[in-house]
Amino acid sequence: MMFRTERNRVRSFLVAGAFMLASGAALLPVTPASAQTQARVLPDFTDLVDQVGPSVVNIRTVEKVAERDGSGEMDEEMQEFFRRFFGQPLPNIPRQGPRPNRPQAPQEEARPRGVGSGFILTPDGFVMTNAHVVDGASEVLVTLVDKREFKAKIVGADKRTDVAVVKIDATNLPAVKVGDISKLRVGEWVMAIGSPFGLENTVTAGIVSAKQRDTGDYLPFIQTDVAINPGNSGGPLINMRGEVVGINSQIYSRSGGFMGISFSIPIDEAIRVSDQLRSNGRVSRGRIGVQIDQVTKDVAESLGLGKAQGALVRGVEAGSPGEKAGIEPGDIITRFDGKAIEKPSDLPRLVGNTKPGTKSTVTVFRRGNSRDLSVVIAEIEPDKPTRTSEREEQPAKPSASAAAKSLGLAVSDLTEAQKKELKLKGGVKIESATDAATRAGLREGDIVLAINNSEVANAKEFESALVKADKNKPVSVLFRRGEWAQYALIRPSR
Repeated sequence: MMFRTERNRVRSFLVAGAFMLASGAALLPVTPASAQTQARVLPDFTDLVDQVGPSVVNIRTVEKVAERDGSGEMDEEMQEFFRRFFGQPLPNIPRQGPRPNRPQAPQEEARPRGVGSGFILTPDGFVMTNAHVVDGASEVLVTLVDKREFKAKIVGADKRTDVAVVKIDATNLPAVKVGDISKLRVGEWVMAIGSPFGLENTVTAGIVSAKQRDTGDYLPFIQTDVAINPGNSGGPLINMRGEVVGINSQIYSRSGGFMGISFSIPIDEAIRVSDQLRSNGRVSRGRIGVQIDQVTKDVAESLGLGKAQGALVRGVEAGSPGEKAGIEPGDIITRFDGKAIEKPSDLPRLVGNTKPGTKSTVTVFRRGNSRDLSVVIAEIEPDKPTRTSEREEQPAKPSASAAAKSLGLAVSDLTEAQKKELKLKGGVKIESATDAATRAGLREGDIVLAINNSEVANAKEFESALVKADKNKPVSVLFRRGEWAQYALIRPSR
């Protein structure tokens, strides 16, 4: 009975509601006030454009190229072209002057090279842009919003971060406000102003799609969906407070045009670079001379690291700060000056931002234990070519015990000459790799340095380490190939 009463009550409510809708009594009128309230919820960029627009500049670059000989005579190849395709020689064209008896200095012609964007960093004329905008330019022209044009001097450019600073001879310029990148949030509205395809003072907007996006060695980029196209490079990325939070630098594209993903250089990183460019004309970065790689989950578990973190040292450059500090191939660097290394790209950023000559502490995970090493940071230099050993000596008789066969390996001791050349104290050379070893990525010529965190100085220790290994678990192998060391997990054949 109660169920029927409740059902009747619901039916009465629905009938009453239908009557109100039919009569229009339930419809709320859209008044100008409610429309204004809705408009206030959506972002309004008009004030931001008025505020920041005068600080954004257009950058045109010019390069000088060799000009053709202007004597008026065509060379023999062109004459031959006319004889072959037109059946007659080209009529004589009078020369503009007598041909000199000595070679003339080549003349140069100024040609437009590209268009980009930038923004005024200081009132006295320092302008920030991308390094690729001014790279190779013989002349840089900066045009302000008020149409004044200046010839700019390149103060400095850093290709590693794609940041450049140019200087124009002007004062009392409207400089931008620099924002706090730590307060930038994913989902926040941002705006870009630039010159896509040469169209000056173009405004586009979107949201922050991601932060700390790894697309380069030294920069964690800001990813947005703001429309960025050729010509936007070097322009500012602006938050809703009218502050610059990034420099528009790259896009992801399969067509060459915007596809919804663009990347900006965080302004704090750019300011750090620009300060050095303005002071020294170049950027000084630290280095420790190690080749690093990712630590996989399987390797982390096999070594007892717990979780996949840190940077795996694949190689240490001879004579480098890392070698002097005692860093070894196979080490996993987990901290630098107390700061955690979560992924390999964290290390070059931290080291690169450290002043050369600084004594820093590197924490490494080695053979199941962590240890702190003191390293003196050196200044970065061009990468040295990888050396490979060309001298081959007659190896000792390969070892192929039952344990080694289960891994698909046959190894031999290193000769003293090989140890000296490879700068190793021990290890064994793989003479053949099959089955499980091949599947793990090992191959003939690799040098095995450790088995399950135990160093192997020779074939005897190699066999001993295999005998102790748990037959039900993968075998962790630290090996060296050429100059670089890495780990492999061999799952024995059943």
